Amino acid sequence: MFIMGNFFEAIAVVLDYALSIFTWIIIARAVLSWVNPDPYNTIVRFIYKTTEPVLYQIRKRVPFDLGGLDISPVIAILVIIFLQTFVVASLHRLAYSFS
Repeated sequence: MFIMGNFFEAIAVVLDYALSIFTWIIIARAVLSWVNPDPYNTIVRFIYKTTEPVLYQIRKRVPFDLGGLDISPVIAILVIIFLQTFVVASLHRLAYSFS
């Protein structure tokens, strides 16, 4: 059964890294919104293409407007923190229970 434990541990670690990387990409997107970046820059396009599907869904569901202030990155980061705290920690415990 240790194989299942290692499998769930690997999933937890990979998911934790992926969520951490996505958090930093969202932070980069927020910083880019403060400046006027070149929209044809490859890195800027990657950041926008990566984060826009998630941020669009949040913007679509947030019913209030804060005077033009976009709080969707903050909500996305809070959801990521929840996923890291709940899902990743649960996978770590599940892996430990198989060991």
